[in-house]
Amino acid sequence: MLEKILQLIKENAGESVINNADIPSEHKEAVLQETGTSIVSGLQGMLAQGKIKDVLGLFSNPSNVNNSNAVVQQLSGGVLQSLIDKFGLNSGQAGNIVSTLIPTVLSKLVGKTQNPADSSFNIQDIFNSLSGGNTAGIDVQGLLGKLAQGTGLDRDGDGDVDLQDLAAAFTGGGKTGGNPLDALKGLFGN
Repeated sequence: MLEKILQLIKENAGESVINNADIPSEHKEAVLQETGTSIVSGLQGMLAQGKIKDVLGLFSNPSNVNNSNAVVQQLSGGVLQSLIDKFGLNSGQAGNIVSTLIPTVLSKLVGKTQNPADSSFNIQDIFNSLSGGNTAGIDVQGLLGKLAQGTGLDRDGDGDVDLQDLAAAFTGGGKTGGNPLDALKGLFGN
């Protein structure tokens, strides 16, 4: 999986790394490698910390991938620190790289997992790889369907599943409408 993410990074690293005068030519490839490694290890760390809902939320909707997303922020922080520590970039230089490259790469990754015509990234394979095979018996795609904005468990369409969604299920509110019993049945899979 790291190789595929590295390829995605290389395809999107033009201005932020490849054409960036702040990064010496001899370090450009290493910066790309470090970015990929940091993204993968960051996602693994989040899953190990029990933040599966956050990571699934990222993959549930490409519009969730921006600099205000908690997952993007955590991954960006890890990449930023790594670029500062390993390549001597100052925080401004590293921040410029991270603020454009990480959301772009993650957005492309999420888009590819949701595109049935693109088999380069499979969400089940990604989670199996990140978890060391521990998600092999879990229907990750099915979980994503339940988290998808405006459908499944996210009744108010805000990108997360919380008490407001439960309240919307009882009142028939949110984007799903209908009566409370229908919403409650939908919450528990009919």
